[in-house]
Amino acid sequence: MKIALEPGRLRGIKATSTPHHTFAILAFDQRNNYRQLLPPSATFEDAAAIKRDTAVALSGIASAVLLDPTYGLEAALHMSGHCGLLMALEESGYSGDSTYRRTEFDPDWSVAKIKRMGASAVKLLIYYHPDSGPLADELDALVIRVRDQCRAEDIPFYLEPLTYSLDAAVPRSSEAFARQRPRLVRETAARLSRLGPDILKLEFPVDVAFDTDPRSWAEACAAVSEASCVPWALLSAGVDFEVFEQQVRVACQNGASGFIGGRAIWKECVTMPPAERQRFLTEVAAERMRRLVAIANAEARPWTDFYEPMAVSEGWYRHYRE
Repeated sequence: MKIALEPGRLRGIKATSTPHHTFAILAFDQRNNYRQLLPPSATFEDAAAIKRDTAVALSGIASAVLLDPTYGLEAALHMSGHCGLLMALEESGYSGDSTYRRTEFDPDWSVAKIKRMGASAVKLLIYYHPDSGPLADELDALVIRVRDQCRAEDIPFYLEPLTYSLDAAVPRSSEAFARQRPRLVRETAARLSRLGPDILKLEFPVDVAFDTDPRSWAEACAAVSEASCVPWALLSAGVDFEVFEQQVRVACQNGASGFIGGRAIWKECVTMPPAERQRFLTEVAAERMRRLVAIANAEARPWTDFYEPMAVSEGWYRHYRE
């Protein structure tokens, strides 16, 4: 049964998707990791200009662009007006140690401000492990709180849970953690999708450094799709473009509704001088976006399988948002 959405959430999802009702979103909301990619001498203006140039070059191809409040405003102001805009809500990084990760917020940034600036949707990143006990419960409550804030503003809520290891002796990059990953991504999708986000932004459920079998990739993605009761889009997690392209195809063929890709598309441009960066963005990065968009439009499951407009009645506006 489809969920009927009020006009703000429905219009926001439409604004961030393609005419085929799939997601082909450029992500450039990185902050701490982004600073590490930049030369040590880079200024705030340099960091903001790279995001601006990237958004301007690719927003005519993408269905939406995901940005951050720290470096992203100039990009938001100069990108195509025909492209949707997602804004990150959380602060970059996390508090606590590597096995107990809490999400933090800037007290001067909010869902209401994101709506007020004209964004199409809100994005929240959390580090999540379904077996983390009280912390998982705490994060569930956080997701519900942000969901309620988004619904109060009638703006779509994109939720991005990233898995991590609860055992410091088993790093995320290890083969031991890779064996856990399909279950963790699937159970995370099942648990969090039932808390009311509109879209899940999920990592590929297989670590391709340890499993190169396309059949297991397909099975893992299909399991995530079966577990999630809302549309999900694949994030790129910093892999090279050729790998991400394969992942997008497999994910979309097995129930994903598109992609939200970042470094796989633009990472090389960060250290380039302006003229070289412009050539890279308009030639290489733009072609990457077009290839990914074509896959999403041809293979992805449309979000309209999940959502429909609310019923329209005379005088509906009298009770809207009351």
